[in-house]
Amino acid sequence: MDLTAARLDRISPSQTIAISTKARALKAAGKDIISLSAGEPDFDTPDTIKKAAMQAIAAGETKYTDVAGTPALRRAIAERFRADSGLDYTWDEVIVSNGGKQIIYNAMVATINPGDEAIIPAPCWVSYPDIVSLAEGTPVIVPCSAENGFKLQPADLEAAITPRTRWLLLNSPNNPTGAAYSAEEMRGLCDVLLRHPDVWILTDDIYNKLVYDGFRAPTVVEVEPRLRDRTVTMNGVSKAYAMTGWRIGYSAAPVQMTRAMNKLQSQSTSGPCSISQAAAVEALTGPQDFIGTMVSTYQARRDLVVGMLNEAAGLHCPVPEGAFYVFPSLVGCLGRTSAGGTLIDTDEAFVTALLDEEGVAAVHGSAFMFAGHFRISYATDTESLKEACLRIQRFCAGLR
Repeated sequence: MDLTAARLDRISPSQTIAISTKARALKAAGKDIISLSAGEPDFDTPDTIKKAAMQAIAAGETKYTDVAGTPALRRAIAERFRADSGLDYTWDEVIVSNGGKQIIYNAMVATINPGDEAIIPAPCWVSYPDIVSLAEGTPVIVPCSAENGFKLQPADLEAAITPRTRWLLLNSPNNPTGAAYSAEEMRGLCDVLLRHPDVWILTDDIYNKLVYDGFRAPTVVEVEPRLRDRTVTMNGVSKAYAMTGWRIGYSAAPVQMTRAMNKLQSQSTSGPCSISQAAAVEALTGPQDFIGTMVSTYQARRDLVVGMLNEAAGLHCPVPEGAFYVFPSLVGCLGRTSAGGTLIDTDEAFVTALLDEEGVAAVHGSAFMFAGHFRISYATDTESLKEACLRIQRFCAGLR
């Protein structure tokens, strides 16, 4: 008898985590590795937030909390949604989980029946299709071309909706492309969704504060309040507040949806870490000015990386609106052989050879359901980015 359940056969380990793990192992073995594969800010958590966590420990706030999170944090989240996007949620419509991934998992598992479909615009975060599959649903991948800015078009959304469609998973700014929808672009998608009242929307806004050149990334309910009753608005403190290891994600949704997610969470992890929740209260209610400092730094890094990659033979790198990723095309490198003798016949072969021969870790586009590209995170120091881009230029120049 097999040890594992059949549901595990429907998914793969996270490829972004796998590449980051390989890069760390090579570095531990003494190799000169620059890892640009992880989606994690290199900034430290601000001192005011760390101080709030230490004060919570000193005050004995070390017990279990409500499954859905402390009332103080849920109120802070509701107020942050109101301040940032004008969304009007009550604190009992908010749930806090162990990272944003658990929010998505809770929503899908709590609502999907076997055969239900979830529309996922691609390129997409690696976990979306597998979470839907674990919930016994069917991921419906809708390719979004570079010519359209890697953004879902209303006509393509309309064509993908069937009587089995349960969800649309929308991520703006996007991982892995950094593409973000303007209010006008979001309006077109909302108009389609208004015509399909049985389709729910999960909007993953985890990068919505990391936008550049004066761009602003609106969220679904902000653009179309009539979709509020079937939208889960997800966010967290990981990216904008440099708190990845604190593991706090959250969402706001109609109370019946939040209760369903709470029921599931009560029988899986229960509530998140009490200390992390105290820190998150400070993050959301305390000073916000350091976010602007981070954004300015990321924008400068983005411009550096885009410029240097566009100087590499065979690469073409669009300029993203947000997040901290670029997603260049490597089509001009396919069919060639690296200096180390590797045939570059796929995007995975490209990033594998790049890591082995030049010590630069990136993630292949196929991991994000979009072949012919690769993802680089520029959430690392500028000197490392410069050196990594020089190595990529050298690697591409050596293809024959």
